[in-house]
Amino acid sequence: MRARHGLQGLLRGLRRIEPASGDLRAPVADSELLLRVLCHEFRTPISTLTSLTRALADEHRELSGADRRAITELARDQAAHLQSLLRDATAGTGALALTPQPEPTVPLAGILREAAALVPAGRRRVRATRLAGSCPVPAGRTRQVLVNLVENALRHGPPQGQVGLYATVRGPGLSVLVTDEGRVDDALLAALRRPAPAPGMSGLGLWIVRQLVAMDGGALRAHRLQPRGAALEVLLPVR
Repeated sequence: MRARHGLQGLLRGLRRIEPASGDLRAPVADSELLLRVLCHEFRTPISTLTSLTRALADEHRELSGADRRAITELARDQAAHLQSLLRDATAGTGALALTPQPEPTVPLAGILREAAALVPAGRRRVRATRLAGSCPVPAGRTRQVLVNLVENALRHGPPQGQVGLYATVRGPGLSVLVTDEGRVDDALLAALRRPAPAPGMSGLGLWIVRQLVAMDGGALRAHRLQPRGAALEVLLPVR
């Protein structure tokens, strides 16, 4: 993916909201927390597979060859993720404990294409600099983070609003923005500041994303966009 005019302008227009510092280490695991994490982690791939099959079955939505390839790749990866969750749930390890595992790295561009395939073409905005697209990232964790954030943008943004994925390299770090035309509200800020997950499912996805990003030495930030909109920025060290 090539950079297009407007990416740097978008980045300059960000209004960063700094979350309070907090310990992102997971609290001592208990059965209730593990069950909530498992339920949430099952919800994302199931929702993703539902969206992908709906897109393939929609006769009024024209899909390019690149779209179909991205949908196929993402469906395959989400099915593998479900199998991994089942295996980890049986063993009581892995994703439930959110422990870092060595992962193969892949160029960011492929994962951006997969995550973008969740958004209808008319609402999708994807821009990446060539350098950012070629950056190697942990395949499973990065895909899990971006799919989670795109699903979140689709769920909480306006029904017909645009959803964006923007990537660039800034200084020593890789910046990936997931944007929507909603707003940064108190619930979002609270979820970004919370060192441990709250009871129930509210904010659990962002807590999981923060844990996953922290495993790779990164951070998650919120920004207000001008004149309107919200952005969640994933910052990762360049490998």
